[in-house]
Amino acid sequence: MKINKFYIVLGLLVAFGMFFEMAAYADESNEFTKVTFSAPVQIPGQVLPSGTYTFQRASNDDLDLVQIFNADRTALLATVQTVSTDRMKATGDTAITMAEPESGNPPLLVKWFYPGRLTGYEFVYPNEQEHEIAQARQETFVGSKSMPSSETAGE
Repeated sequence: MKINKFYIVLGLLVAFGMFFEMAAYADESNEFTKVTFSAPVQIPGQVLPSGTYTFQRASNDDLDLVQIFNADRTALLATVQTVSTDRMKATGDTAITMAEPESGNPPLLVKWFYPGRLTGYEFVYPNEQEHEIAQARQETFVGSKSMPSSETAGE
């Protein structure tokens, strides 16, 4: 009887070990990223004041939703519809593409790429804002650096 209990305890320890091993990779599976903006930024439906925000994919079931939280993830600020977008070259840092509208409104957040990924998220705006984005000057930031248009071609 003692041998059976030993194997049961050993099996439970292995199962717990596997569970904690998977939990350690949770941030990569939901693409959790912290982003800091030094000025207000528009996202679909609202303007985020300057500050630090946490971006993550909403769930494994719906790859088209991105959730935006405050810096410490205690408050969900927005759940935003996106579409997949691709780029030519992956980077080791988060990449964000912004559009500077001529109207004087805050810049619009257009795309978000998780580090090391070729596929990212393009935020879906109402038609009038999509037209404004198409006409606006766009700039991509990789980490904290602005990248010239020639280096971000395909994003």
